[in-house]
Amino acid sequence: MKTFLSIITIAAIFLTSSCDETQKVINTASNVQLNGNYKINTVLEESYSSKNLVLGFDALNKAMNATTECNNLFGSYTIDLYAINFGDIASTKKYCEGKMDAEKEIAEALEKTGSFSLEEGQLKFFSANDRSLLLTATKIRETNGN
Repeated sequence: MKTFLSIITIAAIFLTSSCDETQKVINTASNVQLNGNYKINTVLEESYSSKNLVLGFDALNKAMNATTECNNLFGSYTIDLYAINFGDIASTKKYCEGKMDAEKEIAEALEKTGSFSLEEGQLKFFSANDRSLLLTATKIRETNGN
């Protein structure tokens, strides 16, 4: 009977740890997939495609940054499959007359985000509450001198 219980215990530990490892692999793949810079197209249904707003992700450090017309936003994020959660978002504090709406809306969208999709270079963030579309962006293809 002891042997049977030992086998059951070992099997349960193995199954639990393998599920954890599978989840880690999936989350790492999602992180790597998201890595890079994106040109922001829309935020909270407002078009910003004519502006040079960039949202960047550093998968190694799980860090996010955004460049706006005036200030920079930065913070951390975590991914669990296609759920994404942004930590506290900080910003530089310059004042730029008429150029600060985008950064406020980006910060608000990121704080409300609960999930994302990334298909063919098109990034979309969805609300944690009602899955409404909060932000869209297009992957910026990195070019090198080769």
